[in-house]
Amino acid sequence: MALSNNITAFLNFLAFMCSIPIIASGTWLASKPDNECIHWLRWPVVFIGITIMLVSLTGFIGAYWRKEGLLGVYLVCMALLIVLLLVLLVLAFVVTGPTGAYMVPGRAYREYRLEGFSYWLRDHITGPDDWGNIRACLADSGICPKLNNEYVTAQQFFAADLSPIQSGCCKPPTICGYQYMNPTLWINPTNAVVDADCSIWNNDPSQLCYNCDSCKAGLLGNLRKEWRKSNLILIITLVILIWVYLIGCCAYKNTLTKANSKGHK
Repeated sequence: MALSNNITAFLNFLAFMCSIPIIASGTWLASKPDNECIHWLRWPVVFIGITIMLVSLTGFIGAYWRKEGLLGVYLVCMALLIVLLLVLLVLAFVVTGPTGAYMVPGRAYREYRLEGFSYWLRDHITGPDDWGNIRACLADSGICPKLNNEYVTAQQFFAADLSPIQSGCCKPPTICGYQYMNPTLWINPTNAVVDADCSIWNNDPSQLCYNCDSCKAGLLGNLRKEWRKSNLILIITLVILIWVYLIGCCAYKNTLTKANSKGHK
């Protein structure tokens, strides 16, 4: 009868210990310059880690000391956490499904079109009400200026594995035909009217292509890349939590059975 209780206590202790690196990795992810510019997306991993820590601690105490009240609270919280993770996972797959990335001949990096991403992401992140603050944050982050210290020649730059934000915000679109001087200095476009971003590009370090649609697309491409990686963690976490929840239900049933048998005696 006590076997499921002990297993539940052990699994929740492991979940409690695993929540510590989850919180640490979430804090590191939130400190990245590109994520600092989108405040409401900065802390989901930290929030999930803290929630798992609190719920698993409740489950450990309830299972180890046979506290049916705590086990009941634990099961309710665990069910809500599983539903939350399931909703988050479905949302992440839906909004990060479309990609605006496309290959450019002669370039190792990809470039990005804003129209290729989901409408939800475009509306909630690159809309006129939000982009002004994000644009100012990107300009102050130092993401683009550091490229000047990493790449000297055009060959080095064209062979670089640029991040989506660096590709979209720090240089003009390749289709414009700008001549490379350094990673953030480009002159003499040959197709200045082929794309609206071609006329928006500015060699001023505080301007660059931060007002371009390609920069907005690059930011969305960066978010998509990171969230697609996190989807795997969400799937593994969801499977483990469902497994622990089912064992926890057995532990709760056993605890109630033991309490009822004592009451009859």
